Amino acid sequence: MLSENIKTIRKSKGLSQEELAIKLNVVRQTVSKWEHGLSVPDSDMLISISEVFETPVSTLLGENIIESKADDLKAIAAKLEIINLQLAQRKKTKQKTLQRLLILSCAVIVIISIFLIVAKSSYLGWDYTSPETAVIGVAIHAFEWLFIRLAPILLVGAGIGIFLTRNKS
Repeated sequence: MLSENIKTIRKSKGLSQEELAIKLNVVRQTVSKWEHGLSVPDSDMLISISEVFETPVSTLLGENIIESKADDLKAIAAKLEIINLQLAQRKKTKQKTLQRLLILSCAVIVIISIFLIVAKSSYLGWDYTSPETAVIGVAIHAFEWLFIRLAPILLVGAGIGIFLTRNKS
């Protein structure tokens, strides 16, 4: 158990036999013998090993330690990479959708403006004694009045939004 635990903990800490040997002031072959069960470190050396590994001596002498494999870490890293790519793709999709909505709003503003210019406020010549034409005429006039004041602000805002959401590649 001790030999397996030394090897497992050493690998989990990312140390080579040579690096562990340097930290313990022994030769690499000594570490190799410990890991193969050909020899056992003395009590002082066990304490030094536990300090290097930051692990209690009882853990070194105790049951087998389950090795956290580098493959597990690679699998987690791969999953995280996939999640990051999915989030980036989702962000791009939202950005493109927003940009298309802004372009569409610019087009609608321009089309309504052209229609209002061509119509030349023809409702102003209507007979407002009839209640139906009076209500429709006032509604159209209110829309035109509000549109002429808000359209430039909306057009500039949409243009800035399109610029800010452009593809920056």
